[in-house]
Amino acid sequence: MSMTDPIADMLTRIRNANMVKLQKVDIPSSNVKVNIAQVLKQEGYIKNYKVIADNRQGVLRVYLKFIDEKDPVINEITRISKPGSRTYVDSESIPTIKNGLGIAILSTSKGIMTDVSARQAGIGGELLCTVW
Repeated sequence: MSMTDPIADMLTRIRNANMVKLQKVDIPSSNVKVNIAQVLKQEGYIKNYKVIADNRQGVLRVYLKFIDEKDPVINEITRISKPGSRTYVDSESIPTIKNGLGIAILSTSKGIMTDVSARQAGIGGELLCTVW
């Protein structure tokens, strides 16, 4: 059975693992998911990630980050652009999340990047998700 929205599945797995305070979560891997994990690591929302090879598509293992071993760093992670309703923004209309405390992750022609990077590069794209 194929999955309709693999990015939403990734975000839901991270959200659920955060709620039960797991140290790591395994997600079926893809290039887009690895790039999203890379952005989350660069911005300090997760400790690390690793791609584990198997005989299928691979597994993306995400190591979650907590403050004082009890409060998750990720307060909210929300999917914006969905398969049935894509959301595209240009460089002038990229939203700021929680007055700059959070980030928006965009899929642009230059790859997956944060809202700040996309504004600096002057490019827009598909608004994948928001994190804070």
